[in-house]
Amino acid sequence: MRVSDFDYQLPKGRIAQYPALERDRSRLMVLHRKGQRIEHRIFSEIQEYLKPGDLLVLNDAKVLPARLYGWKEGSGGRVEALLLREKGIRDWEVLLRPTKGLRPGKRLHFANGALIAEVRDRCEEGHFLLSFRANGDFWELLEKYGRMPLPPYIKRQGSGKVEALDRERYQTVYAREGGAIAAPTAGLHFTEELLRRVEALRVKLHYLTLFVGPGTFRPVRAEEVEEHRMEAERYYISETTAKAINLAKVEGRRVIAVGTTTTRALEDSALKKGRVKAGPGEADLFIYPGFRFQVVDALITNFHLPRSSLLMLVSAFANLGFIKEAYQEAVSEGYRFYSYGDAMLIL
Repeated sequence: MRVSDFDYQLPKGRIAQYPALERDRSRLMVLHRKGQRIEHRIFSEIQEYLKPGDLLVLNDAKVLPARLYGWKEGSGGRVEALLLREKGIRDWEVLLRPTKGLRPGKRLHFANGALIAEVRDRCEEGHFLLSFRANGDFWELLEKYGRMPLPPYIKRQGSGKVEALDRERYQTVYAREGGAIAAPTAGLHFTEELLRRVEALRVKLHYLTLFVGPGTFRPVRAEEVEEHRMEAERYYISETTAKAINLAKVEGRRVIAVGTTTTRALEDSALKKGRVKAGPGEADLFIYPGFRFQVVDALITNFHLPRSSLLMLVSAFANLGFIKEAYQEAVSEGYRFYSYGDAMLIL
């Protein structure tokens, strides 16, 4: 299967640069796989498609304000760092730009000089290993000086008011476990009130954690889909969540995944262990058409980039032809795309 099969044309004006005024007032496209029927709704109406006994599984990963701006010691040249993953007490794997002159031993200054980082090594994929020394508490400095790591397709000038908006809205209302560098965006549409209404329907809410990494935005560069390799992302499934999902599958109740990240964690666990198992894991599972889903019965997701692994996942879940038809209709109907865009429910 060729990667070009997952291409589509999207006018730039359809890429959402800001969130909807209210989380649950985003638009919702509902895809019925049986009969290949499409409905156009508002996200707050999603409860009409849920029923008692359903399990709604959400990713409670919290986005770190992981983007830091600073300067190189000596030259004073500007540098931008994106913290990817903690590798030790003081060490972080990061993306840096520009990379010129960044050799082991080079020192970088961030947070008005309160954070000093030394380049220790250059890793795979152009990543760097930095060792930090903080004049104060590292996490407090990151919270104060770090910026939310918005995706590269959100292109706008920041300000204090806009940064405050992103800190609130590029985060789910149920985010708890810090460590992600991108939001599980399907969950951005839920409000606390909407979740209460969902629970009132006797729909069970369960959570897992998958820390979204840079692989989420990495393009599929291979020409053939099968040649692509996913970057592993850490996840954790609690005993309570694992038991609830496995019981629901035995009893024939629906498991509804909120987002592709939740889907990958659940299907990765089931594929590797035969059923959803509690505990930590690393999801390197690449889901594309032909994949057989063992856990997820319905999926809430956003609209994804052309030729992306996320578009391939939803195409595996709903049929590539049907997804292409839905995306074409979304473009013609004026839907907003990507992280701050509208949502899709696939039944």
